[in-house]
Amino acid sequence: MKSYLAAAVQMTSVSDVDKNLAQAEDLIQLAVNRGAELVCLPENFSFLGDESEKIKISTEIAEKSEKFLITIAQRYQILLLGGGFPVPANADNGNAGKMYNTALLIGREGEELARYRKMHLFDVNLPDGNIYHESATILAGHELPPVYASDKYGNLGLSVCYDVRFPELYRHLSQKGANVMFVPAAFTAFTGKDHWQVLLQARAIENTSYIIAPAQVGMHTPRRQSHGHAMIIDPWGLVLADAGDRIGVAIAEIQPSRIEQIRRQMPSLQHRTFSCSS
Repeated sequence: MKSYLAAAVQMTSVSDVDKNLAQAEDLIQLAVNRGAELVCLPENFSFLGDESEKIKISTEIAEKSEKFLITIAQRYQILLLGGGFPVPANADNGNAGKMYNTALLIGREGEELARYRKMHLFDVNLPDGNIYHESATILAGHELPPVYASDKYGNLGLSVCYDVRFPELYRHLSQKGANVMFVPAAFTAFTGKDHWQVLLQARAIENTSYIIAPAQVGMHTPRRQSHGHAMIIDPWGLVLADAGDRIGVAIAEIQPSRIEQIRRQMPSLQHRTFSCSS
């Protein structure tokens, strides 16, 4: 594995799928022009709006999202992560109208490398008056997130947004060999200002792994605002790139030698006295 540039994209997605995908391609092209070989899109990159509307057009969103990821990965010859989009569940199992929040990693030739259904759902009443009930429309995934092993890009572990509050999930990824972990998100503005960066740094430090965290930013609906600050963090917990509070990209170098150095200096993964079940 040689060093390479990775990009965490920061978007302001709305309820217009085609508009969102056009914005995503513009930002991907910007990242590629700056040398990125691995590009990551945030959660809800193709749709972020009214939940009832999302249910009505969930099949369209899923089909357009997957086609977009395959086409763009091939066009720009990159690894491309779609950090979360709704995929309708099987209605035959009593799940009519429900969806899985699905992250998809696509290879340079358009091949599917890994797929993950978000396990932890954001059902929270926040002090700012906003109520989030993700489980009203989304089903929790029941399979632990995968790790895609690549000689060129490292061992890539998948997660989505609210998962970041559950360190055992990332310990599972590290036990499976992950040394680069994705945290695509649409973190709320209220929680993000206090928790986003510190959680990402904690996951990086405790697993001595790179964290690539694409993000949503700004106003999506009159009541829905995202924190932004898409980041790339190194295995020591240092923030290498931060997209701030505007649409853009955070780009940084992923260095295998840095992972090896830090794991020698701080071999905490070797010092663990118990293991997570998996």
